[in-house]
This record gives sequence, structure tokens and C-alpha cells, in this order.
Amino acid sequence: MGLSMGIVGLPNVGKSTLFNAITNNNIEASNFPFCTIDPNKGMVSVPDDRLQVLSKITKSKKVISAVMEFIDIAGLVKGASKGEGLGNKFLANIREVSAIVHVVRCFENDDIVHVDGSVNPVRDIDVIHTELVLSDVEQCEKAIDNQHKKTRHNDTLEVQRMGVLKQCLDALSQGKALRGLLSSADLELIKEYNFLTLKKVVYLCNVSESDLGTTNDYVKQVQAYVAEHDAGAEVLQLSANFEHELSTLSEEDQVEFLSEYGLTASGLSLLARTSYKLLGLETFLTSGEQETRAWTIPVGTTAPKAAAEIHTDFERGFIRANVIHYSKFVDLGGFKQAKEQGVMRQEGKEYIVQDGDIVEFLFNV
Repeated sequence: MGLSMGIVGLPNVGKSTLFNAITNNNIEASNFPFCTIDPNKGMVSVPDDRLQVLSKITKSKKVISAVMEFIDIAGLVKGASKGEGLGNKFLANIREVSAIVHVVRCFENDDIVHVDGSVNPVRDIDVIHTELVLSDVEQCEKAIDNQHKKTRHNDTLEVQRMGVLKQCLDALSQGKALRGLLSSADLELIKEYNFLTLKKVVYLCNVSESDLGTTNDYVKQVQAYVAEHDAGAEVLQLSANFEHELSTLSEEDQVEFLSEYGLTASGLSLLARTSYKLLGLETFLTSGEQETRAWTIPVGTTAPKAAAEIHTDFERGFIRANVIHYSKFVDLGGFKQAKEQGVMRQEGKEYIVQDGDIVEFLFNV
């Protein structure tokens, strides 16, 4: 699946440092606005301890995790929707992502200049929110103008679409995001417009290393703001500098470095898991001598559609799926024992694949 998280925020809040940690690619992260001119892309493995366990049982030659793409988008500023800074170019980049990681500065550092002169996370969130809303207003107004032509013959679907667009414009004109306001049927009608404020958000509080393991006042302000204004969103905290340093270490040294701060997992691992959950995703598993692999699907996916993630021929010629859940597979010790004890189920086209299902697809084309 093409899944991408766009990393957005004001200049100098830690976006590029975070992205350096994601890719360990050392893209430029200078102390001035707009040092990121083109969106940078990096892939992050979604942590899944089950894969290593399965690979030992089936003696796999390699292990392949599910991945998410993270895109570092240059800093937005007040007026971006009208072209301030490098505005519209980056708003267009955000339209292409699946969801947004909004990095919020929650640390003091006199050596890193804040674009507005002081640290104020709620003000910063409002600046980005306002620019996304204004951009959506412009997009919505254009859509309504175009829609007038399509409703001349009173086509039911086009009239309904016009109604939804007007509902969107009314909410946006009041400064509201569109997230959570529309039914699934309404969303389907306007999905082509890729409204920015429909995208789900993770608010990522970037704190100093000394604040890891605690919740500072800035983070508490973000939590209170999101609880009141964006209840469906997630709030996480990490230190981008810490994550970047961690990313340069060996796996063994990473464990030791994390333990020094009283942590058991990196902030990036938590971000990947949270992003997965936010987008309503889960994984099914395949395992054998060649590889053990996690495959990404939306929650509620049928067996043939899941099979298509491996190859379209699997869906086209789908016969059935042999299924056993990870926990039972591990308890029994492998496919041979599962089949001998009759625990491996045969499922048809209507089966809804569950997170942690280990699946063998039978097909014929």
C-alpha cells in the first residue's frame, strides 16, 4: 500500500532533524527557515516483534517488515496559503500524503531561533491550522464554482456533491477543520479534492533530551489544545536530537542508550505504530523458508483483497486461504503441527483478515 506521512510544522521546530533520524541520511538541517527546498522521502519499518519469532520457527532466510513512507516538507509560515515563504508549493505536497505528522516545538534553546521569536506551541499549531484551513477554503470555492456546471441537469449525485462541498465551505469559513465532520458517504463524494484538513494528524511534541520521560508544560498545553479542538488526533512526544543520535548507533548500543534514559523503545518506533493505528491499518503475516513478512492492509479487508497485496494474480484466481493466528501458530510450533492438529482453517472470499493472521493463499489463474 502507498502509505505516507507528511512531516509539517513551522521552520526550526525540528522537522529535518527528525527526518535525519528516520533515514539516518543526513539531509541538510540548518538553523534558518526553508533549508528544505524539496520534500525528502524516507521509509520507516513498522516495529513488529512477531516477525523474528516466526522467522526462527520457519527458519526464514530473511525478514521483511511493513514500512511507512515519511516525507519531510519544508517549514510553513503565516501567509503560506497566499504564497508567503515557499507556501503553496508545500501545501500541494501535503495534499499527496495519507496523514500528517505536525511537529511542534516544545523546548527552549537560545541557539535555535524561533520564527516568531518565542516558544508558544498553541500559537504555532494555530498558525499551521489556519494556513491549512485557508488553503482548503480556496480549494473548496473553486470546486463549488466548477460544480455549478455539473448540477444544471439535476443529476442526483452531482447535486449531493454540491451539498457536501457547501457544507465543507461553511465549516471552513468558521475556521474549523473538516476532520470528523462528514459521513463516509459524504467523504466518498469529495475524495478527489484531497482537502488538507480532512487528513488525520499526529501532533509530535519535540522536547529536549532532559525532558524525556516527563511531560513538560509545553506538552501539557498541546495535550489540552488537542483534547478541546482535535479530539480524534494523537499526541506524542520525543526528542528529535535524541532520536537522531540513537539512529547512528548499533542495535546493541541503542538498547543501552535507551535504558540510560529509562526508555524501552525509540520515539520513532512509537511514531510508526501510532501512524499505523491512526490510518486504520493492520498486518497479516506470511512465513516460510525464503522469508517472513508483514503485509499492510486496512482493517476490514477481505481475503482476496489481502491476497492482492502479494500479487494481483492471487486475487484474480483466489480459491481459498489457509489461516492460523500468530498466537496459535507459536504455541503449536509451526505449520506441520498446526495442520496435524487441524487448527489451520480454510477461509473463503468473504473472510475478513485479522491482524496477526498467518495466511497461505491458494489461487489458480
